[in-house]
Amino acid sequence: MEQHRTRPPHNGTRRGAPGVPAAPLPAQARGERRPPVDRRPVPPVVRTLRRLPNPRLTGLGGGLFCTAVMFVLGGLVSLLLGPALTVYGVLFLPVCVLTAVWIRRADLLTAPVIVPIAFAVGLLPVADTGEGTSGHLMGLFTALATQAGWLYAGTLATGLIALVRRIRLVRRRTR
Repeated sequence: MEQHRTRPPHNGTRRGAPGVPAAPLPAQARGERRPPVDRRPVPPVVRTLRRLPNPRLTGLGGGLFCTAVMFVLGGLVSLLLGPALTVYGVLFLPVCVLTAVWIRRADLLTAPVIVPIAFAVGLLPVADTGEGTSGHLMGLFTALATQAGWLYAGTLATGLIALVRRIRLVRRRTR
């Protein structure tokens, strides 16, 4: 479908009645600089954090991100260290924090729901397995039971970050 312009093109000339002088240009347009504003210096940590990527994931995107990363981490832990569930649990915490920080504001409430599911999916390659399906399920449930502390800690961290972000959002809206 063709889009028509609603304004005439701007080619640098000013419109106005002939013979009427144009309004004076602001200082910035004339090339003059404004006096510097007195600001506090930005700490180096803040400058470093600002350079990091800041994606905004939807609820589904956050779930896919967290689940895929935990599955890959679970596979790497299993491949490199065997069934090292503590290493897997430690790696789960930064993924939880990133998920909570990168979820967009509208989907904040999905973050604490996503991370336990991703934890369980990531345990599939790490958990000790026995013979057949029942042995695999038994290893998965045993790993979930013994690593519940990591699961609760990651879910709590995600929930707290989402809650703080939500409170800040509501306060900003009420101002």
